[in-house]
Amino acid sequence: MVRIIARLNVGGPALHVMNLSAGLADVYPTLLVAGAVDAAEGDLTARTVERGVRTEIFAELGRRVKPWQDLVALAKLVALLRRTRPALVHTHTAKAGTLGRIAAILTGVPVRVHTFHGHVFRGYFGRLATRLVVGVERMLARTTTCVVTISDSQAREIVEEFRICSADRVRVIPLGLDLASYAPEAIAPLRGDFRREIGAGDAAIVSIVGRLVPIKNHPLFLRMAAALCAGGRDCVFAVVGGGDEAPLRRLAEELGIASRVRFLGWRSDLARIYADSDIVVLTSNNEGTPVCLIEALAAGCAVASTDVGGVRDVLEGGRLGVLVPAGDADALAGAVAGLLDDPAGRRATAATGSRVIPQRFGVERLLADMTALYDDLLGQPKSRSPRITPKAEVTSCTT
Repeated sequence: MVRIIARLNVGGPALHVMNLSAGLADVYPTLLVAGAVDAAEGDLTARTVERGVRTEIFAELGRRVKPWQDLVALAKLVALLRRTRPALVHTHTAKAGTLGRIAAILTGVPVRVHTFHGHVFRGYFGRLATRLVVGVERMLARTTTCVVTISDSQAREIVEEFRICSADRVRVIPLGLDLASYAPEAIAPLRGDFRREIGAGDAAIVSIVGRLVPIKNHPLFLRMAAALCAGGRDCVFAVVGGGDEAPLRRLAEELGIASRVRFLGWRSDLARIYADSDIVVLTSNNEGTPVCLIEALAAGCAVASTDVGGVRDVLEGGRLGVLVPAGDADALAGAVAGLLDDPAGRRATAATGSRVIPQRFGVERLLADMTALYDDLLGQPKSRSPRITPKAEVTSCTT
């Protein structure tokens, strides 16, 4: 089979396809095709190759829409599929899903699967561009054998709100990650390291982990921080993730909280960060399945998040963390303050998360689910079990 993704940047989709491609090597040998990773992003390409995944890089396949390069990428994909003649093509992420499925249609690949890792139908483009993107997805869905979503709420959006395809074409298969390195017993020896590094002293550490891009809405995090500081809370705010820090630094200065905020860039030691974070916050305007919350919960952190996309599914409707309306800094500050004021309740909820999250989002479950799907689509016997290869180290800024 051939698996296609726009790029292997550090993040949930890349970890997902790396785990799938390596973990299913015995039952479904895979050629992974990916585009170039932007210079400002962490790159998992070398890690993927080290895990024994056959990988081809088409630089033109990157995430940005560039008509001439997109045509080149499409031509390369068509040539590759004609050469390899796979029985199944599985695409991931929006642009790779478009070009990959068109190439699969043109070359007569019998089974075409696409996974939505979130979607770009809200918060990414203007109204007209969004309507165009939705229209293209609807057309592609008509020739897609199976559409995979990574949460129940995302499936409802795809079917009911955006009407991409009918419910009988959708299979929900959540992300599968290696979470062993985040287990409370694994991170216990690390406690104190990060606190000393950022000079937090006895202050509460409130962290956000994710790319510094508009959809993640880091300004909301800083406004929440300002509200907490104005209320007399003794907190240090850790911003973990690569991207354009300059406007966020300016905003922190304007809000009078620059001395309380630590901009830490890309990190490969998230276990250390989660070990000392009292609360992990997500402020996104749109999400598929937020990997940072999965990791934080696995590590036993308390979490608070905007109620967008698949977040509610991860937090089990609020059982595992606090949900607030998107864009509401006061509500988010109130949620974090409530967690700070209730350490016993915070610990109890965090303990529940660290117990149940690895069962729901572990890599073993992912491999079993995807094997069953491929077996079904290809008419294979259902008694086979994938060999789980050594897992990838989960690394920085995974959302």
